[in-house]
Amino acid sequence: MKTGCFKRLFNAIAGEPYHIVNLCFAIIIVLIFVYSAVFSPEKNNYPVVCLHEKITGQPCFSCGLSHSFSLILQGKIGEANRWNRYGFRVFLFFAAQLVFRVNFTRLSIKYPDARKQLIIYDSVASLLVFAISFAPFIANIISGF
Repeated sequence: MKTGCFKRLFNAIAGEPYHIVNLCFAIIIVLIFVYSAVFSPEKNNYPVVCLHEKITGQPCFSCGLSHSFSLILQGKIGEANRWNRYGFRVFLFFAAQLVFRVNFTRLSIKYPDARKQLIIYDSVASLLVFAISFAPFIANIISGF
């Protein structure tokens, strides 16, 4: 890629709030995956701890997600499932979102006249993937009321 291509890409992203939001989300998701790859369930060296468990002594519904993500990245799906049975669903949500962020941004740059339609498709697809991935968490919150 030539310098001119980078400049055009930067200008296309920087000039559109939708692209900036997508870039921010993509960076956050990549950081989540890096966090999961760097810290290890074997060493239990995660710097972020569950506040609910620290305060109450009881695990919460999302306990074990960091361990689960790390194990998924290592290809140990069965073991990841033992840490949190919903870990794979949540991991797939983040993986899908990364794909969505990259592809919807790419399509929005390539077809600027279709940007509004693409944002609608993006929103609907993201909402559906969220609802499917987080349904057990949402049900747990609702049942607690």
